[in-house]
Amino acid sequence: MNAPAEKLPPPPGREPDLDDDFAELSPRRWVPHYLPQWTTPERSVARYRLAESGGIELRIEEDQLDWRPEDAPLRVSNLQTGTYSGAVGSRRGTHRHREDGLVVRTETPQQLLWAPSAGRIDITVSASLDEGCMLAAWLVGTEHVSEADSGEICVFEIDADAIGDTTTARSGLKAHHDPRMTTDMAEVTLPFDASTQHTWTVLWGEGETVIGCEGAVLRRMPQAPDYPLFLMIDLFESGPPRGRYPKSALLHRVRAWQTL
Repeated sequence: MNAPAEKLPPPPGREPDLDDDFAELSPRRWVPHYLPQWTTPERSVARYRLAESGGIELRIEEDQLDWRPEDAPLRVSNLQTGTYSGAVGSRRGTHRHREDGLVVRTETPQQLLWAPSAGRIDITVSASLDEGCMLAAWLVGTEHVSEADSGEICVFEIDADAIGDTTTARSGLKAHHDPRMTTDMAEVTLPFDASTQHTWTVLWGEGETVIGCEGAVLRRMPQAPDYPLFLMIDLFESGPPRGRYPKSALLHRVRAWQTL
């Protein structure tokens, strides 16, 4: 007989520091570009639509450009809570996730719209069923103070072809260029179709990261980045264009509390 799942703690007993149901896309909270410093604006800009039923629909459209020519075919619509880069031609910037050497092509101003070092976030989404798509949410080190502050909390990565009566997702930690962290990624199974509305939760701080979904703990890890992080929520399409367009996923609401 399976033991009952560990339950997530309730949210803090105060109003969230960030609470957005996307009645509009606020420039005080979100940058609608995917890592704009490593590419050009027409390639990084998000395609989206405010949904009549509430929330924001992230889209991949047929005429959308690849994020970088070097990464083609890869198209992205992303929202993130800030930006940072060095000068054009430098290698300084948030989320140096590619090993082939990213170089700044568009200098972006430092914007710390929301960059907590510890806290809790509840993210309510409906994942995409469209061919070749992945919906993801990450917290990534801003790197504006130090290049070592580059670790990532991968709240979830959900491939469209992993969704059915149950859903397989990837979740955990990625060290990237932070020598203080160890990469710890795993597949988790959700007992439902993730294209339906559901809520993911991440809590991190004081050396521990907890990731859960629909009130149940999925991962508990004895490490956590302790420096400013940007939240990124994105829809990817990889592989050559195929199937119907637009492709989409729905972001219903984000609630977040900063504790450090």
